[in-house]
Amino acid sequence: MQHMTTSDEVTLAFHDTGGDGPPLVMLPGWGQTQEMFHHQRTDLSTSRRVVTLDFRGHGRSDKPHHGYRIARLAADVAELLDHLGLTEVDALGWSMGASVWWSFVDRFGTGRLRRLVIVDQPAAVTALPWMSEQERAESGAFLDLASLEKLVAGLLVPDADELLHAFARSTYTGEIASALWDFMVAEMSNTPGHAGAPLLLDHCVQDWRDVLPRIDVPTLVIGSEGSHVAPASQRFIGEKIPDARVHIFPADVASSHFPFLQNPYAFNAVLSDFLG
Repeated sequence: MQHMTTSDEVTLAFHDTGGDGPPLVMLPGWGQTQEMFHHQRTDLSTSRRVVTLDFRGHGRSDKPHHGYRIARLAADVAELLDHLGLTEVDALGWSMGASVWWSFVDRFGTGRLRRLVIVDQPAAVTALPWMSEQERAESGAFLDLASLEKLVAGLLVPDADELLHAFARSTYTGEIASALWDFMVAEMSNTPGHAGAPLLLDHCVQDWRDVLPRIDVPTLVIGSEGSHVAPASQRFIGEKIPDARVHIFPADVASSHFPFLQNPYAFNAVLSDFLG
C-alpha cells in the first residue's frame, strides 16, 4: 500500500504494481474499495502496470469532513496521475468509478487517456424531473428522487448496516458465496455515513449524457445480465460514445454488478483483449 496527499490535505491510499507499458488505473464504486480489483491487480500486473485507488472516505484513505463530490474525486485522480508522473493511462471505472472518469473527461479532457473502460454504470442513476420516460429508460435511471432521499437519510442513522447490506445484496443476482459476501461487507464498512451520504447524493443526481459524445478515445462498455444496472443502458452508452464497443456478460457467465469478482477469468479475458 502506498499513499499520497492531495492539495486539500487528504491522504489517499493506492497500489501501484506491475510492469511496463501504459498503466491501467482502476477506480472502484461507491462504498467500495480498490480491493474489489484484487483479481485484476494480481493477474494483470504480471504483464502491465496496474494502479488502484481508495477514494477519500473509502477503504484505507482518510475520512475527512469535506470534499464528497464527484468533481473533487476527479481532481483527486488527476493529482494521483501527477504524483505518479503519468501522462497517458488506460482508465477503468466501475459503477461510481465510471462517473469519476466522466467527470475527469468533463473537467480535463481526454488528453491523458489512451483507452477507457466503463463497467456497469448508467449515464444517470436517478430519474430527474425533466426526463421523459424514454430518457429515463435509456439513461438507466433506477431511482427516483424520493427513493434517493430515503436512501441517503438512511445512511446517516447510527444503525445503517442493514440498509447498506440490503442495497449491496440487490446488486447481486442469485446466491453469493459466504466468503465473498463477508469480503464485500467488510470493505463497505470502511465508509462512514458522513462520507457515504453526501457522496451518494452527489453521485446519484449527476447526468453524464452530454459528456458521452465528447469521449474521443477507444472505449469499452461492460455490463451484465442480472445486474441492477439494465444492460440496455450500457448499450445506450455504447451508442453515444463514438465507435465504442459493448460487451454484455450473459447470466451464465456473470450475473451481477460485480463481474470482475464473480467471474474474474472471463472479465480479465475481455479486458485484456480490449487493452491489447
